Amino acid sequence: MNRAELADFLRRGRARLSPSDVGLTPGARRRTPGLRREEVAQLAGMSVDYFTRLEQSRGPRPSRQMLTALARALRLTDDERDHLFHLVGEEPPRRETASTHVPPGLMLILDRLHDTPAQVVTDCGEVLAQNAMARVLTFDVMSHPRQERNLVRRYFLDPTARSLFPEEDRADHARAHVANLRAVTAARPDDPEPAALVAELRAASEEFARLWDAHEVSLRHRATKRFLHPLVGLLDLDCEVLLSHEHHQLLIIHTARPGTESYERLQLLRVVGLQDFATSGAERGGD
Repeated sequence: MNRAELADFLRRGRARLSPSDVGLTPGARRRTPGLRREEVAQLAGMSVDYFTRLEQSRGPRPSRQMLTALARALRLTDDERDHLFHLVGEEPPRRETASTHVPPGLMLILDRLHDTPAQVVTDCGEVLAQNAMARVLTFDVMSHPRQERNLVRRYFLDPTARSLFPEEDRADHARAHVANLRAVTAARPDDPEPAALVAELRAASEEFARLWDAHEVSLRHRATKRFLHPLVGLLDLDCEVLLSHEHHQLLIIHTARPGTESYERLQLLRVVGLQDFATSGAERGGD
């Protein structure tokens, strides 16, 4: 691990970004350009002390998960992400598989979506990034270990995941998850990730196994979804799906049509839900 080079790379990466680049409010006048250390730490989900030690060439060796979080927070390109891994002595993630690194352009779009739920997921269903509205609409997936961030796995193995939807809609969601995963698995036969997820779910869920054997195929597309939220009730939302073919990633955006009851409820959720989210974050110490 090259601590000096790593520290310099992190400092320069932080200095080239402004708060508006990452969806943050600029706040008070700044004495130096770039993000503050606490802002990078917040974006990466780590403590300020940990990031400070890395920048001062005295931190411990970051895990692969932490490197991925840093690359996302600093809006690194694929090549810059690979360089970050090399500085720590880690092999970068394989590029022929679904990347867990969200490209800067996609993060820029996500950062600009302040008033509507949006998240970036792989085509296999792993959540890679969420904005605040997505966290309050569904759940704060990014606060969980990586194993628990896959939407398909959660839907079939975690009963609480289905409580987000009306009971009469749940069977359709199950079929859509399986049909999408079958299409992805066929499109990437040499990628072990989707095949491993299929094997796990076939063994753990009778429902998944039955739907898999039905051999339905359908990728994620624009749709209308209904959500049951404990604070604001039933929401009818349009789901838009933007594709990043190179990285096998999707930007999923949920919107409500102006003038509808769902639109008013979504605006209420923006106020009440974000306040609750900020309060719970403060109680956790910002972790």
